[in-house]
Amino acid sequence: MSNKDQQLIKATQTWLKSVIIDYSICPFAKRELERESIRFCVSHDTEIESCLMNLMLECDLLDADITIETTLLIYGNAFAAFDDYLDFLDLAETLLIEQGYEGVYQLASFHPDYCFEGARQDDPANYTNRSPYPMLHLLRESSIEQAVSTYPHPENIPQRNIELTRELGLAKMQALLTACYPFDDS
Repeated sequence: MSNKDQQLIKATQTWLKSVIIDYSICPFAKRELERESIRFCVSHDTEIESCLMNLMLECDLLDADITIETTLLIYGNAFAAFDDYLDFLDLAETLLIEQGYEGVYQLASFHPDYCFEGARQDDPANYTNRSPYPMLHLLRESSIEQAVSTYPHPENIPQRNIELTRELGLAKMQALLTACYPFDDS
């Protein structure tokens, strides 16, 4: 694994721990991180077709290896513009359906400039889906169903996250995300 890949993965792991888990944005992530069942995969491709092929390869891998619960597919060089990322996300979701993965896998979307439709760019609630790099989170539908079936009121998670991030405030959320990036000590 290249040094660049290690940096991308380390930043993503830091974000996962210090934002998603520490603030319980996803109450199910800690268990999978502790079980080491999260796969971190870096793609340096910039062509949409190659990025979609990488997504299908990850589906194949999840099909073949049940010890991998979920994959974070990190795009190190592609989709810097959020609108380009959203276009790619639409294609990726369509491809999953076309390849027969509807009901098998689900995509969650994360981007450094994530902005929910209708939200202001500076709304701290956007940080529930802001990550160090553009990425797709590939989840097993059966695992989602199992997790939410034992969690009290899972439908309240999004609203709780909105309230929490707004309470923490924009400066805090920006600082949490900024702290994830590796710093070059040389």
